[in-house]
Amino acid sequence: MIDEYLKTIKPEQREALEKLRAAIRKAAPGAEECLSYGMPAFRLNGQLIAGFRAAAKHCAYFPMSGSVVDTMATDLKDYDTSKGTIRFRPSKPLPTALIKKLIKARIAERIT
Repeated sequence: MIDEYLKTIKPEQREALEKLRAAIRKAAPGAEECLSYGMPAFRLNGQLIAGFRAAAKHCAYFPMSGSVVDTMATDLKDYDTSKGTIRFRPSKPLPTALIKKLIKARIAERIT
């Protein structure tokens, strides 16, 4: 599913999103890949914990929560954010340590 999606996007975005995918897998090894809301996503214990997609000029990470972005505002100060989205340039992908924190925050919030 996700592999097919990644084949359809620009190489620079594909590279950034493949790194993001690997970091999510590492941070949540029990999560299953799926498609949700038309985008690649990860589900853990039946709950969505992360999603991502490419846009025309950026990539986006979705923590699948309305509060994770607010909770982690200090860590996200260098990124363009909205309530449920973190946008980043493919040339400046989200660091693995930040992805791990985002996943842990999401899991702590709802997943048991």
